[in-house]
Parts: sequence; structure tokens; C-alpha cells
Amino acid sequence: MTSEQIVQHCRDVLELLPREALALAREKHPDIGGFGVFPVYAPLEIIHAAGLMPVGLFGAGDKVEISHADSRFQSFICSIAKSTLELFLRDEMDDFVGAVFSSICDVARNLSSLVQRNTPALYIEYLHLPQNMASAGSLDYTTAEFTRFRTNLASHLEREITDEAIGKSLVLYNKVRSLTRDLYGHRKHKPSSIDASDLYTVVQAGTRMMPEDFIPLLEQLLADMKTRKVHPRDGVKVVIEGSFCEQPPVGLIDVVEAAGCLVKDDDMVVGWRLFHEDIVANGDPVGAMAQAYLTGSVYTSVRHDRDNPRTVGLMNRMKNSGAEAVIFAPAKFCEPALLDYVLFRQKLDEADVPHLKVEFEEKMWTFEASRTELETFAESMLFD
Repeated sequence: MTSEQIVQHCRDVLELLPREALALAREKHPDIGGFGVFPVYAPLEIIHAAGLMPVGLFGAGDKVEISHADSRFQSFICSIAKSTLELFLRDEMDDFVGAVFSSICDVARNLSSLVQRNTPALYIEYLHLPQNMASAGSLDYTTAEFTRFRTNLASHLEREITDEAIGKSLVLYNKVRSLTRDLYGHRKHKPSSIDASDLYTVVQAGTRMMPEDFIPLLEQLLADMKTRKVHPRDGVKVVIEGSFCEQPPVGLIDVVEAAGCLVKDDDMVVGWRLFHEDIVANGDPVGAMAQAYLTGSVYTSVRHDRDNPRTVGLMNRMKNSGAEAVIFAPAKFCEPALLDYVLFRQKLDEADVPHLKVEFEEKMWTFEASRTELETFAESMLFD
């Protein structure tokens, strides 16, 4: 496949509902089951080692109408929670074994409980990830939580999830994350080598594929990027921040670039590319994943890391990518993103770094207001 064909294939995958993505994967892997993974992070390797395909649950976009979930949630919450619940209430997830949710906010915690109450046949799990990353007991606690998930999932499936199987899955996901880091690293130096919206499409589509099938696509895309002749273009070098959970429409990222911005880095789909480097199992893959989560993962608004404040993380991301401005892209009603925006804005103002906030929601279909804001922002810097 050419790069263009890979991107188009990934766009097609993102148009599928979760059950349709699972059905597509079963054409190559007929015996696999499906397991939903709500953002931001869950140990994918345990799910894959159980003979299941981890499938990213990022809502349903404009593919379903909200007709049931509104009666379970108040109106002023993020759209990803409503449309994800709608999938379960419409029986769209009946082909799945279950789903896992993790510590993000009160909405995510309540969503897990609502899904469990309304789909008793599915195995629904909530991971209580550590809030104190620096505690002496954090490693034992995180390892125990991952082990609890492993034990409960194995019990539900009535089959063992061995260390050997987890180790093999860890190798695959290490490869996925390594190739993704390489793609992002190449674009930092040559942002014209691939559109930000195309890279975002590919990475998000990978959350709906088996890693065995996704790795060859990433390898081919990276090889093509390295040999592609590109012409540098002028633009404001930016970092996109605030889309760690609910993901923006691809059209919004297209508008960011069309407005004159060069996206050097972002935190989109961050839970599936969370680690700075490969995880080395050393005979204890679950313990290694717990250690990596505590000490080897990138900053995000759902982690409370006193030793690596998120404001410092953002400034480092800008410095390492060569960006000169920040575009905040939080989902409407996303409390973690909007609360962090206050801290980020204060830090950026102190450093005299230009920034712009552009909120989105998943059913957003017109971007004219955002386009005008972004064009004005870019022009104010390009022609200052």
C-alpha cells in the first residue's frame, strides 16, 4: 500500500462503529473477541494476551443519534460520555466481551457504573490508577491493580492469561509505540512530510486494529515519509494540547493546518502512545507495565505527578518540538482540560508564549468560526 492508500484505509476504519471494526479484524483473526478501552490508558497487553482485540472507545461521533443516553446523564457533560453510553444502550457492543474505564474524571467514573448497570452480561472494569505517583507504595499498588484486572478478566473468560502471552503482546505494543514515536519524531523535523490530520487519523485508527495488522502499515508509512521529497512551507509552529480523552474531529485538524499552522506535536490519542521508550519485561511483564506507567509515561491532565508538573511538561514539549505557540483544543465541558487550561495559560503568559483556545464537540460539522480564529491567530504571528 502507498502512503495515500494507508491513510485512506485508516479513514475508512474510523468511519466504522466498534462492532464493525471488530468484524473487519475477524476477517484475519476469526477467533478473537473484542474489548472496549475508554480513554485515557489501560494495559492493552493484558487484553491482547487474553485473545481479545483492544478497541478504542472514543465515542461515536456523528454516526449515532443520542436518543437513550440523554435520560441517564445531565446535559452539561462531554459528548464522548453520551455517545459511548449510547453505543451500549443500543446493543452496539453486544459482540464484545466487555470494556475497561480508568481514572479521568467524575464523568468517566459514573459512565463505568452506568454501563455496568445497563449491560449486565458484559464484563465492565474500572481501573483505579494511582493519584500519588511519588508514594513509596505506588508501584505495589499499581501492580496489584493491573493484576486484579488480569485475574478478573481471566476468570470471566475462564482461561488463564499467562506471563508468556503478556510478554509477547508487550513486544507487539512496544513496536507500535516505537514506530509511532518515530513518525512523530520525523514530522518534528519535517512537518511537511505528512499532514497532521493524516498522522492523527492513522494513530487513532490503530486503536481499532490488531497490533499485528497495524505494525506493517506504520512501517510502510514511515519508510515512505523518509524517502518523500517535501518542500518546506511557512507557518506558525504549534503544539496542540487538551485532547487527551475525547478526540477532535479530523476536520478541525485540517482547519488548523489550512489556517497556516504547522503542528509539531500534540497530545491526541496519548493513552495509546503513553511511554517515552520500550517497556522491558524482565520476567515480570505486569510489574514492568506498572513501573512504566509511574516513571516512563508522558504528562497528561489525568495524571497527578508532583515531580513532573504538567505545566513543565507542556513547556518541554514545545521546546523539544521547536514550537512557538500552543493551540488548546479541549472538548466542551471537559473539566480536566478546562481546569488545566488555567494553569497552562498562566505559565505561557509568564513565558510570553502565544496561545489560542478552540473548543470542539464530536458532532461538530462546521468549522468556520474556528477557521476565522485560527487564521487571525496565525496571521498575527506571521506578519507581526
